[in-house]
Amino acid sequence: MECTIHWVPETGMSMLAETGSGHLLSMDGAPEGGGRNLAPRPMETLLAGAGGCTAYDVVLILKRGRHEVSGCTVSLKAERASVDPKVFTKLHMHFVVTGKQLPEAAVARAVALSHEKYCSATAMLGRTAEISTSIEVREAGA
Repeated sequence: MECTIHWVPETGMSMLAETGSGHLLSMDGAPEGGGRNLAPRPMETLLAGAGGCTAYDVVLILKRGRHEVSGCTVSLKAERASVDPKVFTKLHMHFVVTGKQLPEAAVARAVALSHEKYCSATAMLGRTAEISTSIEVREAGA
């Protein structure tokens, strides 16, 4: 996996990431740090990446279990250390999974498997952050 970050000087502190798969991702800093708030902060993209990684796992695990999953939302709330490096110290992920007759136990298992075995992003963040999860299962069409 590769990624190249390009600073865009004329925008203050904006950065443009070019991923190995050929996609572009903009990032910017807070105005008090020289940024112009044109894009997410780098730490926000890290948090979003963790959410995307675990949501991907949960959906894939449920589909492989032949469950009819039609939606998955993960809301993440993180706390950071007050001193540099301001790593994440707490992370809570709330999963809302929608489908037809989804057993809550299957969703809980998928979330646990992602957290304990498959999600590389949360495995790394778990080195500095206390990670907690909660789930909500919704019936499709309800």
